[in-house]
Amino acid sequence: QVQLVESGGGLVQPGGSLRLSCAASGIIFSRYGMDWYRQAPGKQRELVATITSAGSTNYADSVKGRFTISRDNAKSTVYLQMNSLKPEDTAVYYCNAHIIGTHYNYWGQGTQVTVSS
Repeated sequence: QVQLVESGGGLVQPGGSLRLSCAASGIIFSRYGMDWYRQAPGKQRELVATITSAGSTNYADSVKGRFTISRDNAKSTVYLQMNSLKPEDTAVYYCNAHIIGTHYNYWGQGTQVTVSS
């Protein structure tokens, strides 16, 4: 059974930092591209950052220079380091595992990030 379990969310002040983790099980993690998405209340889910199985990364313009995605294949875990957080970063953050061109596409349950003073 495939499981993606996010952790590391919470309440942080503007300008602060958080590191999200997503631990995967039930898949051959190294073969999967991994994404972080977020969904704010009343808004559509949006792609925040992606890392391919080869380690190439890409970011939404809104988080470039502030967020860093990374992966540890030995731990089957993907991370999202979030710095200089803004109130507009408040959302539920989800991780996604996928293999392009296949039906292999899995989601975690999400972790809440709230940026507020």
